Amino acid sequence: MMDIKNRLRTYISDNFLMGLNGGVIGDDTSFLDAGIIDSTGVIELVSYLEENYGITVEDAEMVPENLDSMAAIERYILRKTMTRAAAV
Repeated sequence: MMDIKNRLRTYISDNFLMGLNGGVIGDDTSFLDAGIIDSTGVIELVSYLEENYGITVEDAEMVPENLDSMAAIERYILRKTMTRAAAV
């Protein structure tokens, strides 16, 4: 199974970069600063995360600290899935 960043990198490349730049995105590259994802793209990204990782992204969690880079999203997903697992 591919890890979170690899799956996410493929999704971002296919859906936002359309294969440009060979899909190369650094782990800490800001999606917003680099112009990779805009506000509409954030909504698409949230839908992808919810569908693929079984999490719910709350409105208050839609902040750059959680969603603006590969590394930030990986930390966010791990935190959400660990919280969900601990609640079971």
